[in-house]
Amino acid sequence: FCKTDEEEGEQQKEKSTSEEKDSIVKREIIASPLSGKVIPLSEVTDAAFSSGVLGKGVAILPDKGEVKAPADGTIQAIFPTKHAIGMVTENGVELLIHIGMNTVQLEGEGFTSRISEGMKVKKGDVLVTFDKALIEGKGYSLETPVLIINVDDIVEIVETENMFVESGDILLTAIF
Repeated sequence: FCKTDEEEGEQQKEKSTSEEKDSIVKREIIASPLSGKVIPLSEVTDAAFSSGVLGKGVAILPDKGEVKAPADGTIQAIFPTKHAIGMVTENGVELLIHIGMNTVQLEGEGFTSRISEGMKVKKGDVLVTFDKALIEGKGYSLETPVLIINVDDIVEIVETENMFVESGDILLTAIF
């Protein structure tokens, strides 16, 4: 029994298609939780963030005092001071949104949380609001890192090339 070149080619196509299905790359779009200027993480004033030790991503200098869910997922943590949010997306990407630098020292002043731990959220839901003028008036920077913290589970993180983003714009793409 001898196969024609055409039959051989069809079998190769079927084989490569099934192999591609086994190695499908998953992507998750992480929307910007804030509107404002995008800052490379390396330029953030806090070394814990700028070194990348806490995760990979970018920071945003917000122009509005509102943080929205960057994807559908579950709130893992909301710090008692309301300045930092941990969440995991439906696809398993773990995120940290840290509003401002050293704002933990405000002990929650100027922050209003709309979430609780374990709460399911949809992309665009308001998570936290904050009083920009009050926080800046007390001398705090509002550089807000948006980080993917389970970097070992992610093959690549693609950052937006935009210098400014609106809440909901693509900020990061996680490839895993």
